Amino acid sequence: MMISSVHATLSLFRQSNNSLRSLKFCLPFSSSAASLSANNLSRKKSRQQPVLSALEYGGVKITRQDVVKDDDPTNNVPDNIFSKLGMQLHRRDQHPLGIIKNAIYDYFDTNYSNKFNKFDDLSPIVSLKQNFDDVLVPEDHVSRSYNDTYYIDPQTVLRCHTSAHQAELLRDGQTHFLVTGDVYRRDSIDSTHYPVFHQMEGFRVFVPDEWEASGMDGTSFAAEDLKKCLGGLARHLFGDVEMRWVDTYFPFTNPSFELEIYFKEKWLEVLGCGVTEQEILKRNGKSNNVAWAFGLGLERLAMVLFDIPDIRLFWSDDERFTSQFSKGQLGIKFKPFSKYPPCYKDISFWINESFTENNLCEVVRGVAGDLAEEDGTTTSP
Repeated sequence: MMISSVHATLSLFRQSNNSLRSLKFCLPFSSSAASLSANNLSRKKSRQQPVLSALEYGGVKITRQDVVKDDDPTNNVPDNIFSKLGMQLHRRDQHPLGIIKNAIYDYFDTNYSNKFNKFDDLSPIVSLKQNFDDVLVPEDHVSRSYNDTYYIDPQTVLRCHTSAHQAELLRDGQTHFLVTGDVYRRDSIDSTHYPVFHQMEGFRVFVPDEWEASGMDGTSFAAEDLKKCLGGLARHLFGDVEMRWVDTYFPFTNPSFELEIYFKEKWLEVLGCGVTEQEILKRNGKSNNVAWAFGLGLERLAMVLFDIPDIRLFWSDDERFTSQFSKGQLGIKFKPFSKYPPCYKDISFWINESFTENNLCEVVRGVAGDLAEEDGTTTSP
């Protein structure tokens, strides 16, 4: 491991039908990390780690009590997630995520004459309607579950994607926009997964005169323009690379595509996109228009362009990491700075049938920090 010195493996045993199931979590501790104990694991989330009591988004003050509600059983936002609100790594010009964001801005400013309005300070606290209904996510979709989404209360969540602002911006009259922000999904933590990451959404609306003049139908015109735009963006970021478009499914676009590039001798998914579902435009006063949309993860691009091996490094304030990057310098290669090998330890205890992995992971991380991860192995004696 590049960033850790000691590993511990936490094994949880569940009895079911007279058999045991082992769930193992890898805890890559540094020499100063806290040790696990039965008392530590039983702490309430309000006591786990000191966090800021308030922060600001776009000039609006958000307090801990607005997000972490210890007396509300429907609230599943722990303090370690609240502590990430307001950090806004994408707004730091010398951070890899800020460098990527600005490079994308430069592409759109150069090729579209500042036509795209930019939003990067919108609050991540959104309604259930904004996060799911406005982008046509089905009622029974797994992403709506408490195991996948951070709920502040039954009608309010931490946004799962920047698409949560799409309808609001359309109703405000926006037709060309880029939305960048931190998004939140309950997920395992390892070198490529983290429950907080950063997305950019792009959206463009066309009027009938634009596609009628081309002799194409609106959907075909928008799809062709979308591929031209994003193909140019890929070349802007990665150079003269081979690309391919893969048909896929998203509930909010049709047709839908993923863009893959051939980079360092393998195919890499860069982003998802498509022609916006007409129902979304109709609901927001644009029934006579067509549009396209795309979404990309800044961490995914930054890990490739900067050779950063672990997604958790983006949250590091260690100068050995932060000093390696400079404003406007795209593609500087990260130099690993840890020299300590891992050391494995085992801890085990019994769990009951009501156990869920994500709940336990968040308790463990409240003590052990963000380096705790599931090691992906199970055993059944």
